[in-house]
Amino acid sequence: MRAKPDLLDCLSMVSGVSGLEPGRSLLNRGAVLLGARPEEVVPLAWAFAYFFCLLCGYSMLRPVRDEMAIEGGIKNLPWMMSATFITMVLATPLFGWLSARCSRHRLLGIIYLFFIANLGLFYVAMSSQWKAEWVARGFFVWLSVFNLFVVSVFWSFMDDLFTPEQGARLFGVIAAGGSSGALLGPLLTTVLTFFVSVPMLMLVSAGFLVLCLGCINRLERWGTARTASHPPHPGDPLRGGMLAGIRLTFSSPYLLGICGYMGLLTMTATFLYFEQTKLVAEYLDQPEARTRLFSALDVATNLVTWTTQLFLTKRVIGRWGVVAGLMVLPAISLAGFAGIALWPTLAVYAVFSVLRRVSEYALSKPSREVLFTVLSREEKYKAKNFIDTAISRGGDASTAWLVTGLKSLGATTTQIAWALVPVMVVWMWLAWMLARRKEQRSEPTVLDEVSSGR
Repeated sequence: MRAKPDLLDCLSMVSGVSGLEPGRSLLNRGAVLLGARPEEVVPLAWAFAYFFCLLCGYSMLRPVRDEMAIEGGIKNLPWMMSATFITMVLATPLFGWLSARCSRHRLLGIIYLFFIANLGLFYVAMSSQWKAEWVARGFFVWLSVFNLFVVSVFWSFMDDLFTPEQGARLFGVIAAGGSSGALLGPLLTTVLTFFVSVPMLMLVSAGFLVLCLGCINRLERWGTARTASHPPHPGDPLRGGMLAGIRLTFSSPYLLGICGYMGLLTMTATFLYFEQTKLVAEYLDQPEARTRLFSALDVATNLVTWTTQLFLTKRVIGRWGVVAGLMVLPAISLAGFAGIALWPTLAVYAVFSVLRRVSEYALSKPSREVLFTVLSREEKYKAKNFIDTAISRGGDASTAWLVTGLKSLGATTTQIAWALVPVMVVWMWLAWMLARRKEQRSEPTVLDEVSSGR
């Protein structure tokens, strides 16, 4: 019996009929353009689609969350961020318990089905107008948890599927999939709100999460086939205890360095978010106008991010190494906080916010994920999840209270911004140290390929 034709065969047949170049050659050309090898194109496409669906579903709801932060009361933001941190802390041992008992595939399925059910509950609560103010606060906390948790699990999955050398070449393209979804999400929100109510967006977002499950199934088949001949098998649970992620993090200087990098990232991001949200509330008094502004900033950010990820990320990391990707964000933050100290206007905040998010998603995020590829499988899931969720949201909560306390003591935004400028220099030094430690942990052959951009 003749074997079922694969993607390459189908492309060859189509191009042969149309008189075009053979499909296999076309696929090779596309692979070269993306920095991939021919055998990597199919899993790369599924990873791209997975991240596209994930961030499209999330980005549809992000403008709603930002508006609900205002509706829930800006004065309550520290409390909402503290609630987010507490939720993350409680979720960490539960995730550790599940990952110790479930296969990789089953673990991902449980997580996504749980969040799909949550979106259904928010649809019911919002449609019924039940305690709208508390639902707004709850949705802010939930989406803040959801975003970090599912993105962290996504990158853990990618770190587990791809090698460090592949990560240096392919993670920029995969990240572009997320930016493509993040670009479409706010546009969908803007268009759909003319035809459906905000609660209906919950169901549309849930539909994108269902599509994520399909992508996970395809990637799991590829990963299982590739690792079938040697352990650890992806069907094996991760083992370990409920608090293994916390133990692994605090027992490793390398992981503590990543915690420091993430802490400075979230500290500066939270301060910027606080001040920008306050200015938007002062300048615009209509919820629709505020939502449109947040959507416009998201569209601008995601469009520039998508272009950078697809065409520049691989070249920057390939030529100058992971250190370049890690150092761009603190360098832009240094210039941005100096700009805020000199000209604290909404326009400066908006430009700084866009540039900062572009540098984070296009360069810093893919580079940070390469840092995790040299870790053990248990560290990739448990320690990484703890860092990406509890440590990140802990930075949010502590910064929210710190800024509130400093403001109550009479500190001005300008003074805080100037104080952050030297901290950004420390952040750049930490980025350089992490890149150096990552190289020390990598195999020599892998290092050679990464440094040469192959």
